[in-house]
Amino acid sequence: MTGTQGAGGVVLLVPRVGLDDVGLVQVDVSAGTPVHTPDGPVSASADIPAGHKVAVRAIAAGAPVRKYGEVIGIAREDIPPGAHVHTHNLGMGPYSMGEESSPGTAVPWQPPAEPTRDHFLGYRRSGGLAATRNYIAVLPTVNCSATVARMIAQTANARYAGVPDFDGVIALTHDLGCGMAEGTAGDDILRRTLRGYAEHVNIARVLTVSLGCEINQPENVFGAEVMTETLGIQDLGGTVATVNAGLERIDKLVAEVSGLAREPIPLSELTLGLQCGGSDAYSGLTANPTLGVAADLLVAAGGRVVLGETPEIYGAEHQLRRRAATPEVCQRIDELIDWWHDYTARNGAELDNNPSKGNRAGGITTIWEKSLGAVLKGGTSPLNAVVAYAEAVTAPGLTFMDTPGYDPVSATGMVAGGANLLAFTTGRGSVFGSRPTPCLKISTTTRLYDHMHGDMDFDAGPAMAREDQLRYGVALFETLVDMASGAPSKSEALGFGNEEIVPWRMGAVV
Repeated sequence: MTGTQGAGGVVLLVPRVGLDDVGLVQVDVSAGTPVHTPDGPVSASADIPAGHKVAVRAIAAGAPVRKYGEVIGIAREDIPPGAHVHTHNLGMGPYSMGEESSPGTAVPWQPPAEPTRDHFLGYRRSGGLAATRNYIAVLPTVNCSATVARMIAQTANARYAGVPDFDGVIALTHDLGCGMAEGTAGDDILRRTLRGYAEHVNIARVLTVSLGCEINQPENVFGAEVMTETLGIQDLGGTVATVNAGLERIDKLVAEVSGLAREPIPLSELTLGLQCGGSDAYSGLTANPTLGVAADLLVAAGGRVVLGETPEIYGAEHQLRRRAATPEVCQRIDELIDWWHDYTARNGAELDNNPSKGNRAGGITTIWEKSLGAVLKGGTSPLNAVVAYAEAVTAPGLTFMDTPGYDPVSATGMVAGGANLLAFTTGRGSVFGSRPTPCLKISTTTRLYDHMHGDMDFDAGPAMAREDQLRYGVALFETLVDMASGAPSKSEALGFGNEEIVPWRMGAVV
């Protein structure tokens, strides 16, 4: 990434000099201000907000516009050098993203650096799995039992605050479980999600709370293989009786799981979920590639990494195809993109509706542009598997999970799939947590890190150049290992994560 500095003007950052048609201004620019590009100075033709794109050269109407060396959209009109490039003159249209490439034919993968750690300090469960946290969970089967579950958890959590090596009692509340047809895709997704949480390695014991008459009956969700006890509100005689019964059960469960000691565990037993939310123009320039380095280091150490948010690979799916370990993985990526085209069309939307108002205010114009920055979180390792929403992630290395782009829904699927660690990049300042899995927040700019210091865990703002991304990526990798070993994230310290479980709602509510 380069820019040129000249007197009386501003620096224009150009990610791929010689290939890109646009660059980025880092400060607000007034009309007429000299903007220094690799091809020489131009004058800003309008007021341009910080983080937004400026044309480096003349772009003809209907021509592809490139950033990161890739197409981010099609020019709606002739765009002169120095013009602000955004929604008024950049859109989407038919365009081939490049030649088809056969999966598995790329140069053998080499990690960007050697992992600096080989273990974390975690809890070894009796079944052999490794946890980064030690919770008891109260899980409602239906929205109707969510308040009672919360009452139990809040009282119990206050009662056992400060117990060594015990992270507390949490309620995994959600707003589904009834009013949906059994056997449908939405019903299957909900049951798979709740089962994934009930079996999550960071949850030592689960207490289920049912109303009694809901469609989502506990035996249909969990089956005999999931160790959970159910309290039925209607059977027990109401709210107070159920809360009291729940507290009695938790008294016994805390005695069983408290006092466990952390021990050294290989990094191969970590599963890291990758999220980005509240993205801005710097997401693809600093935080996401820096997280990609950390993800590659975990893969090199034998761990698992989960990339998701299918609408946010649209326009960059060709990059994942090239990294597919098998033809089947490549085909699955294509099938997901086709399904999402149909899904959005059936619901009166399109994939380019994804960039939010905040994304666009931060300088992102199209979903292609957003996706090209978003996939960088996944690093450079081969793509070994593709799984459905909330499906268990078992393959080593990089897996893609089919999730929506909405962060709470996507993170919920990854946690249900087994992620015992989350990393979340943000450019606008998302606040988020996802108990029972700790979540590390990574800022795209130092300005955001300083402005929201109480929420941000790691500043990737200085990591503009590749050598800086490598250095900061190693530091981020070590910070993630520290969090896996018990260092609290800021979202955990603030209490985030009790309300953010959002299973993917799909299908008719009847």
